[in-house]
Amino acid sequence: MAPKQGAGKSLAAGRPPMATRPKKKGPVKNLAAGRPPTITKPKSLARKTTKLIINKLHLLEKRKAQAVKKGDSAQIAAIEAEIEALGGIEKYQEASLQGQRHDRGGDSSHVLMEWVGPYLSSEVYKDGRLRMLEVGALSTKNACAQSNHFDITRIDLNSQEPGILQQDFMKRPLPKDQSEKFDIISLSLVLNFVPDHKDRGKMLVRTTQFLTSPKQFSGTTAAFFPSLFLVLPAPCVTNSRYLDEERLTAIMESIGYQVVESKTTQRLVYYLWKRTSDQVGNDKPFRKEEIRSGPTRNNFAITMV
Repeated sequence: MAPKQGAGKSLAAGRPPMATRPKKKGPVKNLAAGRPPTITKPKSLARKTTKLIINKLHLLEKRKAQAVKKGDSAQIAAIEAEIEALGGIEKYQEASLQGQRHDRGGDSSHVLMEWVGPYLSSEVYKDGRLRMLEVGALSTKNACAQSNHFDITRIDLNSQEPGILQQDFMKRPLPKDQSEKFDIISLSLVLNFVPDHKDRGKMLVRTTQFLTSPKQFSGTTAAFFPSLFLVLPAPCVTNSRYLDEERLTAIMESIGYQVVESKTTQRLVYYLWKRTSDQVGNDKPFRKEEIRSGPTRNNFAITMV
């Protein structure tokens, strides 16, 4: 008898297919990874962006100063509108703060502490902590503040946090006596923001009126104080048509300063200028004169009359 058709099939063929097991998912690394973002962190400005913002605002401030001299109110208004469109001084400060991040080289006061810190930690000075005036302060938490060696007065044209007084250094009341003066003044990336070369000279002269007398110091601290900590973009000195290190030294010596420390990097130049006398004002004029020629030079200058 012939077998029935399909009799050769296995019993499994008549069973319904078994359910397919779902594939095992990999473990979630942490809870945050499985949640949608709730807060968007502000994006960090790229180094190139910060440089463009700072350079553009410097240029506009310079053009504004020229328009003010000419009395051109229409041009002044137009330039102010451009500055406002860029974000004004607030944007400049944001860009400057980005430049102080550790991955961008850190804040400039670290260099100052490298120079003077080792000597301060082992010496008792006249009235406890040294008095510092920080012009153009952006933060209350820089290396000088954290060292606990300084009693710091911080000022800025546009204060961004408590502990920084909103004040123009050029309009700050002059000290009445030694008790209102400072042992060190910090001008870190401030002088280059002054648009006029004559006003830069006036700012440097004015620092001498706020510093204590060199006679107040003895021992190790006398080698560094009273002093001016000056930081500038490197091209202001290394690639200027009107200023080089030799001329800067001559200008500073004419108002009673002597360089005790200096450092040059690709981006910045750092100086510690010690006040050597009670002289106030400059003893010789410095006019805007070409020192280097060439189309790639910048026009940064400091003059004194």
